[in-house]
Amino acid sequence: MSSAISFQSVEKTFSPNVRALDNINLDVNEGERVVVVGPSGCGKSTLLRLVSGLESLSGGSIHLFGKDARELAPGKRGVGMVFQNYALFPHLTAFNNIAYGLQVQKESASDIRNKVQKVAQKLTISELLNRKPHELSGGQRQRVALGRLLARDPKIHLFDEPLGNLDPQFRLEMRSELARLHQENPRPSLYVTHDQAEAMTLGQRICVLLDGKILQTGTPEEIYNAPSHRFVAQFFGSPGACCLHGKIERNNENAPHFHLNGHSLELPNKDLPNGSITLGVRPENWQMCEEHMPSFHGTISMVENLGDHRLIQCNMKDITVFIKTTRTDLIQGKTISFRPDFNKAHWFERYTGKRIR
Repeated sequence: MSSAISFQSVEKTFSPNVRALDNINLDVNEGERVVVVGPSGCGKSTLLRLVSGLESLSGGSIHLFGKDARELAPGKRGVGMVFQNYALFPHLTAFNNIAYGLQVQKESASDIRNKVQKVAQKLTISELLNRKPHELSGGQRQRVALGRLLARDPKIHLFDEPLGNLDPQFRLEMRSELARLHQENPRPSLYVTHDQAEAMTLGQRICVLLDGKILQTGTPEEIYNAPSHRFVAQFFGSPGACCLHGKIERNNENAPHFHLNGHSLELPNKDLPNGSITLGVRPENWQMCEEHMPSFHGTISMVENLGDHRLIQCNMKDITVFIKTTRTDLIQGKTISFRPDFNKAHWFERYTGKRIR
């Protein structure tokens, strides 16, 4: 499959010496939607601005359908972008906001009318076309902004946190809408968000950024089940993985044991190295056990009833552990014993955070 967008050793530095992007290598295939996710300030939006031509490269190159982007003026790159703040013209109606790109391209009035009406029908905003942005709700304004992109139908779609200003219910609805629209009109897309649930829902592949560097790129399943860095394990999930900093020592029989806060658990994996290490366990991968078994012990500080399961917050000295369970007999103040399902645990280097494979 050929690349529609190709980042090759991309660097971006802002004055005086702020490195926003550091050696970015990433390909987006034709028809593929890649979600770029990470905390605020990690370089996500800068990546989009480089593709669109709103920013210039400090190093490396970006190729769009095989052409060096530096040789293409921003208006010639075939790129359309949807912003978090909608970027609608306040003095224009919804119809004219959607039609704006088509009017710039000097399409005929009848073609513009047909395209706008078709997109408006798809986005269920046909009755809103005569209204101006201040007469629309946040969700309606976002649909108009999306309609402007779809009506022009550029070769590349860019989304910069487009659902960030919507309330949770509208976010959920628009996520489904965006997934459906991409399925109907699969253009190469870069979608930026700091919301891990959005990334997991919308990404065919996910690129995780931290401090301007790519930590991991993979499918949602790969990101969740095989995080390549401690940050990725903690960022994804609700809540994310609990990461426990302990150490591995071997007994006289050369059996490895994980030591933490006076607890010692024998490990089935004989290949793990001795010394300081981080154990990552997702809330659903803890096992309740009898008190006499080798396990961790802690006191329940909070129980959240989430319908199909309960989320237990358990304190183990100065460590907080979250456990998902279907048990209904666990109450605040009770002391419980639990241990990881080591077949589903993740191990990371203590000081670099890199996954131990």
